[in-house]
Amino acid sequence: MRDEQQGTRNGSDLERRYPIALAMFGVLAVLVWFTIGEGSVVVLGRPVEVRWVVEFILAMFVFRTVMAMQADRIRRGGK
Repeated sequence: MRDEQQGTRNGSDLERRYPIALAMFGVLAVLVWFTIGEGSVVVLGRPVEVRWVVEFILAMFVFRTVMAMQADRIRRGGK
């Protein structure tokens, strides 16, 4: 049985997964760009291509991932 609690990760595990997560976000962004059509929606009164809306949502997830990694580094007192 595992000694660590479910849902917790140690620093080295997060350090190893971080570049993989960013690469997966990049692959997903490229797939979205080439897959989603050129339809548009109205955002704040202006027409915006649907793919930009999805890319923005992905960018928010990337930002959250980067901030979580930085917070973990600060908590561990490193780098």
